Amino acid sequence: MKRRFATALGAAALSLALTAPASADPGADATAHGHEHGGHGGSGGHGGFGRATLTGFAVLPALTFVPGSEASGARLGTAPVNGVTPPFTGQPVQGFSGIVRRHDGTFDALSDNGYGSQANSADFLLRVHRIKPDFRRGTVRVLGGFDLSDPDGHVTWPLTRADRKLTGADFDVESIVRTSDGTYWIGDEFGPFLLHVSSSGRLLEAPVPLPGVKAPENPSLEGAEPDLGRSKGFEGMARSVDGRTLYPLLEGTVAGDPAGTLRINEFDLRRRAYTGKRWTYTLDGADHAIGDMIAVDRHRFLVIERDNLQGDAAKTKKIYLIDLRKHGLGKTLVADLLDLANPRRLGGFGETFRFPFQTIEDVVILDDRTLGILDDNNFPFSSGRTPGRPDDNEFITVRLSRSLDADPRVHR
Repeated sequence: MKRRFATALGAAALSLALTAPASADPGADATAHGHEHGGHGGSGGHGGFGRATLTGFAVLPALTFVPGSEASGARLGTAPVNGVTPPFTGQPVQGFSGIVRRHDGTFDALSDNGYGSQANSADFLLRVHRIKPDFRRGTVRVLGGFDLSDPDGHVTWPLTRADRKLTGADFDVESIVRTSDGTYWIGDEFGPFLLHVSSSGRLLEAPVPLPGVKAPENPSLEGAEPDLGRSKGFEGMARSVDGRTLYPLLEGTVAGDPAGTLRINEFDLRRRAYTGKRWTYTLDGADHAIGDMIAVDRHRFLVIERDNLQGDAAKTKKIYLIDLRKHGLGKTLVADLLDLANPRRLGGFGETFRFPFQTIEDVVILDDRTLGILDDNNFPFSSGRTPGRPDDNEFITVRLSRSLDADPRVHR
């Protein structure tokens, strides 16, 4: 989480989300993707998808803190921000930058690096929260969670804390997937690194760097010129439906690449190595960014693309379907988050619902036509919903105008 300005699936909502039929990957037998595919893929029209509909709305208040946790925000100063005065007596439950569905009505939500930069986040403990949204009540419960730590010394450079709990000054964690053995892989922006942690957040092996790419915060830079912007590493990361590979997506353009293009790399989980296969995602505007990426089937993925604006000024908050087999990735709009139909006037909003947050960084597939989407509220900085008030963490569900034809393993 750069210094960006700036929840509940109840039983009924999950039941609805799991009723739609699914079909197998239509391209499962297609030729495997090759090296360096990609190029320009404009936004075009809806590409066969019409207007999506809001089907659920739930909120976790901005002023939610981990019970009994340490104070934080000491480096933010003492001036009020959006009506909230730091430092804080506890660790805020905020900045959701990655999500994992657990198929029991709960989700793992990853908080990012804290307060927007490496310099001000040393007292923010990196954490995965267990949350349970309830759309009938419009609320989100925090059921617990775990901090990230490195007690076994896999990180070879100095950490912020002597107890080796990881903080926002050590890593900028922005994406997360869960593997079949119950462990997690997390994408970091400072390296950029891949972090492999246990089900309790314990680092299991040394951070895995991306060959040939280094951000300014990379501890091995040693005076060399970085080729990636500050905190522009792995903002999105998908796991393949067969669980064998990861597809981390950079948020920033690597030096020498065309402006507004982002690299998608392939990482083999069995070999613990990058395969050398790479694709290019082209943003609609060079000043845009991505928020998340998730697999639909063997070749297709959903990507959140956004501008850097919030509130009434926001113009681009979209979810695209991409296909690694196609030139330009076949970029197809499936949902415009600033123009969602809201016939039931959920959340007390009108018949058009806007999700106007600066950073929207979480998408999960609930069934073949239903997505779950969360904002990163950048507490206390973002105020996209109400000017002068820190944004809440909002969890919405959106029904697409037609099916994704996703691999059933994605949502069953």
